[in-house]
Amino acid sequence: MASDIDLAESDHDQMVSGRSLWGKSGIGPQWRPIGQSFTTDIAVIGGGITGALVAEHLTARGFSVVVIDREEPGFSSTAASTAMLQWETDSTLTELEDYYGFERAAGIYRRSGAAVAGLAKLIAANGIACGFRPRNTLYLAANREGARDLLEERQLRRRAGLPGVYLEHPDLFTQFELDRDGAIYSPGSAEADPLLLTWALIEMAVRRGARLVSASVTALNSEGDRVTAETDSGHLIDARHVVLATGYSLPGVDMPKLHRVSSSWALATVPQDPANFWRDRALIWENSHPYLYMRTTADNRIVAGGEDDETSDAAARDRKLPAKIIAIQEKMKRLWPRADTRVAHAWCGTFGETADGLPLIGPVPEIPHVFAAYGYGGNGITFSYLAAQMIGAMLAGMHRDWFEDFALDRDGPGLARFHSGMYRNETESQRR
Repeated sequence: MASDIDLAESDHDQMVSGRSLWGKSGIGPQWRPIGQSFTTDIAVIGGGITGALVAEHLTARGFSVVVIDREEPGFSSTAASTAMLQWETDSTLTELEDYYGFERAAGIYRRSGAAVAGLAKLIAANGIACGFRPRNTLYLAANREGARDLLEERQLRRRAGLPGVYLEHPDLFTQFELDRDGAIYSPGSAEADPLLLTWALIEMAVRRGARLVSASVTALNSEGDRVTAETDSGHLIDARHVVLATGYSLPGVDMPKLHRVSSSWALATVPQDPANFWRDRALIWENSHPYLYMRTTADNRIVAGGEDDETSDAAARDRKLPAKIIAIQEKMKRLWPRADTRVAHAWCGTFGETADGLPLIGPVPEIPHVFAAYGYGGNGITFSYLAAQMIGAMLAGMHRDWFEDFALDRDGPGLARFHSGMYRNETESQRR
């Protein structure tokens, strides 16, 4: 049976606007236009951080790989990421328990933590210079009700064996000078420059024989035990498997009901006096909607973002950029008055997210030999690492029951309202 995917109508080119912080400190890998048809084991469509992680892992497993992108690698949604590499997902453990039950939810959180640790090990083992630094996180309550919620969340995390402590207002103010009713303080996260990380991973894959092709894939045809990718040049790429790492959409594929598109805005300040940073330079994010998140950089800037909403039109998103940046500046100043909020970089991007805050990873239903690798959420890069590991295992013939936690057609007792067409109202998204 043959299955076709039409990829011609992607809006991939309009995913990011503004001037991101990343990309000024190096020259990326060199991609070549496709000059002829050829055969490969794996065709990875998308050269951002997800495609790079997939290509690195699959070449390490011995597969021949081609990475295909019609844009300069990493300058789409990857360049818009603020690269807060967290194991805490957009949905709290409490929310995931409502969706899937405690044991399944706890397993998801543990695997997210293991993914951050695995990514750290990969970077260290290969000496990747990408500004990677381990960081603790501060998950802040927005008000007293939020503080009670976070206390219950920490108690549930303790039951799951997850690290962290709950800080009440006196401790939070004394230790961090943050005037909030409470927070969860947790180890095990990190920060990085996402573009330098992407380029380094692609170079690792190239050293193992991966090909980098500049082309637009216009259609996929899955028939028998092969998949044929048609390109805009008329050349064909014949592959055993295709991995879609195209950002936030599966062009030509009906998206799961869990999926939706939203936009986010971010800024990077001018360099700060390092003495004025908060303790530990912890990754900060709020339990509120819309929420604020902040991190620091190696050159002593503050990166802050949020103000997410359901804008999907690129022009409408871009028109909102000035007002959104002002809102982020004001929130940042209220939270950390020492901040010099002058803006050096401001940008916005359109992203995919899911109702349960989890990625879409695994076989695309009814399209044989085609896999999705969509990180999604505030843990986008963390989940991209997980996607590479999972798809590598699947291609090696291994299966684990927990793979279903991230499947495109996943289900759970708390998801009935989404599968019946109802969606969660909050927009808690990627961009951390």
